[in-house]
Amino acid sequence: MMGVGSVFLSRDGFRGFQSSWRSGSCVAGVCWKMAEYLASIFGTEKDKVNCSFYFKTGACRHGDKCSRLHNKPTFSQTIALLNIYHNPQNSAQSADGLRCPMSDLEMQEHYDEFFEEVFTEMEEKYGQVEEMNVCDNLGDHLVGNVYVKFRYEEDAEKAVMDLNNRWFNGQPIHSELSPVTDFREACCRQYEMGECTRMGFCNFMHLKPISRELKRKLSLQQCKRHRSRSRSRERHSPSRDIRHGGTRGGRGREHYRRQSRYLKRYGRF
Repeated sequence: MMGVGSVFLSRDGFRGFQSSWRSGSCVAGVCWKMAEYLASIFGTEKDKVNCSFYFKTGACRHGDKCSRLHNKPTFSQTIALLNIYHNPQNSAQSADGLRCPMSDLEMQEHYDEFFEEVFTEMEEKYGQVEEMNVCDNLGDHLVGNVYVKFRYEEDAEKAVMDLNNRWFNGQPIHSELSPVTDFREACCRQYEMGECTRMGFCNFMHLKPISRELKRKLSLQQCKRHRSRSRSRERHSPSRDIRHGGTRGGRGREHYRRQSRYLKRYGRF
């Protein structure tokens, strides 16, 4: 009686099976290598399908007319507030059309006030902010963009949904989830070294820094705010069993000490 596998018992049949198996594994190997290659070039200049500028900066000067795809994320830690910061140095003009001069100190005070207002609003309403950056570019696709990276994706999603129904400085806010997660890749390295020849029309981010005083102030406020939230959560949660090494509040203090050191050393805001 011939079984299902008996067709492969003859020598020729076994060789045919072996040959087909080898060719199948070869095709699978080629497909795997191709998938690895496509993943390695995704979002780079070698990628002929996806826009590398949108992937890195969350913006593209060609907009919807770009020949490559702009893959808008469905979830992200980062949100973009589009064209929300207006640099008075670029818009302030007198009646005769001449620019109104502003001192460097006045410019920094104006910017610090804007940054503190937005940062505080994001933290208090939506959740912990890991990083916030403001573009000082002049190109339409980047001018005045503010990027806020939250600790949790849920907070970013909540912020986008709410902010699109709000106004700022007499104008409606346009916010969206952004693919940017590593701002080192989005920033212009030449600008940071003072060597960018494209000035404000560069396609990479020119990030505007805040003063040291404001950086210190926001860092302290953030640590206090998080410490307060931690204590509030502990009040509403059962204390951990001491037999398991748990003491109320012990981890929280050490966590915020480490966070404070991190912010002072690496914080961009």
